[in-house]
Amino acid sequence: MKSFVVGILVFLFTLNLNAQIISGPMLGYNTMREVLVWVQIEKEAEVVMTYNSVESDKLGEKTVRYKTNNESANTARLIATDLEPGTTYNYSISIGGEETILAKGEFTTQELWQHRKDPPNFSFATGSCAYTNEPNYDRPGEGYGKSTEVYETIAQMNPDLMLWLGDNIYLREPDWTSNTGINHRYTHFKSLPEIQNLWKSCHHYAIWDDHDFGPNDADRSFINKNLTIAAFQNFWGNPSYGLEENAGITSQFKYNDAEFFLLDNRYFRSPNERKTGKREILGSKQIEWLIDALLNSSASFKFVAIGGQFLSPAAVYENHATYPEERKLIIDLIDQEGIKNVVFLTGDRHKTELSKLETKSGIIIYDYTTSPLASTAYNTSDEGNTLRVKGTHVDTQNFGLLYLSGALKERVLSIKTFDTKGKLIWDQEIERQY
Repeated sequence: MKSFVVGILVFLFTLNLNAQIISGPMLGYNTMREVLVWVQIEKEAEVVMTYNSVESDKLGEKTVRYKTNNESANTARLIATDLEPGTTYNYSISIGGEETILAKGEFTTQELWQHRKDPPNFSFATGSCAYTNEPNYDRPGEGYGKSTEVYETIAQMNPDLMLWLGDNIYLREPDWTSNTGINHRYTHFKSLPEIQNLWKSCHHYAIWDDHDFGPNDADRSFINKNLTIAAFQNFWGNPSYGLEENAGITSQFKYNDAEFFLLDNRYFRSPNERKTGKREILGSKQIEWLIDALLNSSASFKFVAIGGQFLSPAAVYENHATYPEERKLIIDLIDQEGIKNVVFLTGDRHKTELSKLETKSGIIIYDYTTSPLASTAYNTSDEGNTLRVKGTHVDTQNFGLLYLSGALKERVLSIKTFDTKGKLIWDQEIERQY
């Protein structure tokens, strides 16, 4: 009997060790003292990450363990703690702490530059609408997803981080009614071979839009939004999700001298066709938090990420202009509070363009829409965006790369739009307002 039990334990232990990585490692949020590393494996197991400083053995080797489970699709959020600012670390991932290493990589924490020197120069990529074809579940006919070479191209550009601006996974009819379906859609996207280099080459942050939240044009009535929130948390590496008593995915993070405000345009959204009651996308609590947070920020540039196009006055599709009262309220509050250097980062539209608005008091607000990464693109140059910066409309697959450079008092934001092969389509420079 004893030998039988031992045999069973050895068998189960062996099964545990045989687990392989499905997707990742992906670098998540990055601070001076913590970095998240995400990975997904094929079955329940204990995932072990060991990390140590490249520069100094004195910092010692550290280990973090995470037990995966089937309900969360065997994803693991491995948080490296007790790190030093501006330091590069090697990490390795194994199952159960065994000698067989499944993956290796490195990350560098943010520098402690404040009160010491000018902020480091850095870059980040932006994009949205990343439909990945899966014929068994796609609509009949030509695939909506297009070339995936853009992911390798972005990785080769070597940005410090990437911001995914929604419509990242495209839930389909078999997906949004169950945890099984939602996990399948995330797994299918994140395990794409062409994207694996990108996951580990820079730090990733994300927001969602309707196709990550639920059905097309989904709103607060979607009955399974708690399932899609759980999946969003399991598969992305943001530093937080939601505001105090509010649910949703709202978050905020700093990177060098920039600050990013990640908004939720779905969880609180009233139906597009609702005729009674208050029509809202973000809701009053989220808007009040945003204005408070923007005012509290001393960042050179304040990037506000939201799934749908914000500045364009064209009241079409799901542009914020279709909810004109809320759009006007946000613009007026930015103007009245004197909040400068706000740049909205948006997606959704399957086209790219830069919009620019000067308020009554002379404050300039920008909206950089970047789309699509890997979906069908459309030409909507004639839809009536009177705020579009001339020459910035792009109707092919593309991505954005934004650079912050220069001394703190002379900081410049450079926005560059590239095609899927890395060819520059257009670029614009924005100086910091004082």
